[in-house]
Amino acid sequence: MRKTVILLLLAFAATAAQAQIKCWTDANGKRTCGDTPPPGAKTTTVRGTTASPAAPAPAAASKDGAAKDAKKGPLTPAEQEQAYRKRQAEAQKVAEEEEKKRQDLANKKQGCESAKEYLRTIESGQRIGKTDDKGERYYLEEAQIAQELAKTRQSVNQACG
Repeated sequence: MRKTVILLLLAFAATAAQAQIKCWTDANGKRTCGDTPPPGAKTTTVRGTTASPAAPAPAAASKDGAAKDAKKGPLTPAEQEQAYRKRQAEAQKVAEEEEKKRQDLANKKQGCESAKEYLRTIESGQRIGKTDDKGERYYLEEAQIAQELAKTRQSVNQACG
């Protein structure tokens, strides 16, 4: 019986006297851990059985800290659903933006091709016919063709550049 009591006291004393593990940065800039830091070193306690008196108790943490800790736990099904819907909405928004960019690029390419085609038509030397406000057809003269050619080259530069 006496041996049992002694063994229990020794086991209790060993757990109570367990050394705290402290970490610090040495002179070479390396992080070192142990139970006895060099004098004057700034240490952080990694593990220990007793809290130091300077450390605030976990119950004394601010409400903001408690709210953040509560959020670290697993999400409820409603929160998971909300997060899923948020990710889906963001993915849809990104897809719509990409589609709009693709459509704008296709429109620009089509405008460029149309302007180039009209330029080739003017440069071909064929007679160019147009319709006036009254619906009557007329053909461009040399001076008008030169003006149309300059305008078309400018529009090709704008559309394709």
